[in-house]
Amino acid sequence: MTTLLAFVFTLAVLIVFHEFGHYLVARRSGVKVLRFSVGFGPVIAQRTDRHGTEWVLSALPLGGYVKMLDEREGEVPPEQLDQTFNRKKLGARAAIVAAGPIANFVLAIILFWVLYMVGVPTAKPIIGTPPPHTPAFLAGMQAGETVVAVNGEHPGDWQDLHWLVLKHALRQAPLVLETTEINGHYAYRRLNHHLDAESLERSPLAALGLVHYLPPIPPVLGELLENGAAARAGLHVGDRVVSVNGGAIAHWDDWVSYIKASPNKHLTLEIARAGQTLTMKVRPEPIENNGVTIGRIGASPKIDPAVFASLMEEVRYAPWPALQRALQRTWELSAFSLEMLGRMVSGQASLKNLSGPLTIADYAGQSAQSGWTSFIAFLALVSISLGVLNLLPVPLLDGGHLLYYFAELLTGRPVPERVQEFGLKIGMGLLAALMFLAIYNDLQRFLAG
Repeated sequence: MTTLLAFVFTLAVLIVFHEFGHYLVARRSGVKVLRFSVGFGPVIAQRTDRHGTEWVLSALPLGGYVKMLDEREGEVPPEQLDQTFNRKKLGARAAIVAAGPIANFVLAIILFWVLYMVGVPTAKPIIGTPPPHTPAFLAGMQAGETVVAVNGEHPGDWQDLHWLVLKHALRQAPLVLETTEINGHYAYRRLNHHLDAESLERSPLAALGLVHYLPPIPPVLGELLENGAAARAGLHVGDRVVSVNGGAIAHWDDWVSYIKASPNKHLTLEIARAGQTLTMKVRPEPIENNGVTIGRIGASPKIDPAVFASLMEEVRYAPWPALQRALQRTWELSAFSLEMLGRMVSGQASLKNLSGPLTIADYAGQSAQSGWTSFIAFLALVSISLGVLNLLPVPLLDGGHLLYYFAELLTGRPVPERVQEFGLKIGMGLLAALMFLAIYNDLQRFLAG
């Protein structure tokens, strides 16, 4: 239900903002707006305002439209000819069409601006122990190093680090990381890499060996799953695992490794509880994980919040710096989205990167459950994607209409109706293929997961 509500809310906000951009500039340009519809298909609710505009909520929420007075779509009374879209000057028509995508970018700027002013809790760009043979490992990076620059650009948090690495890795540029070590010394780390499309799709940071630092977690039991293997064995919250089958346990990860490797096997535990040492037995339950059977006992670690709080910081700016930051982030993400589309078209990036409504709905639900700041950031990202998509020079999209207007500017006359009709068919075919591919990718992800 959370996923569904978050998805519907996301669509509603993005559609309303996009179409309101068209509506507002049309009204400012003196064009009569006949209908403002959120959704397609049968009308659920309707209201007509004093200007004669029908405000409509339709059954299918996957889009919307603004219908304007236009001689090409029907007979227009003589007294309203000056309010028709088709009789407006080229600049006014182009502004009305471009206003929808621009509204999406404006929405993203507003959302980022609010986030940066209110304050966003973020993870510091601190690196954990790089896995062997990865570029970070070969560059000599060690756990606890804080990344202060990537090719001269400064990441404010872990998310920024991910973004900068992805941007430079996509261009196959060498990565030079400036870091501060735990002892305070400054270091330059050159990461030589040749990441393929599959590695970039999964996670460029993981492929490079840039894992997020997590402090060692002691093997102390926190929450126990009711009727789980740990609870049935008599383990209690606060128990410390000293050893398993005679092998000493120093960290929670050691304990988890034993559990995963021992489905349906009896393990002998040495437990420290309230100053006493107890010997107990537990048998991990077998579960399937990506086609592999592993063990599980239904227990989570006891974590000291203060330890993890030191790895976080709240990023907050005054109004003007926040606006500058919001503009910069919107520009960067817009340029990156366009670059990724170009790479997919040219074959330099996999078409698997394309996501459809199922993936968007899934991410909407996940971000909503993570908190309002995550959901606001998600809304901003999708709004940027929608703006970029609509500006593509494809007939049927806003960018296709702008392409026609550009041709009209060059030739001094409108593009012939026959050419526009042919372009409309091509645009419909391209968008249908795009939607089919996006939904296919969605289904592949869900079936694989």
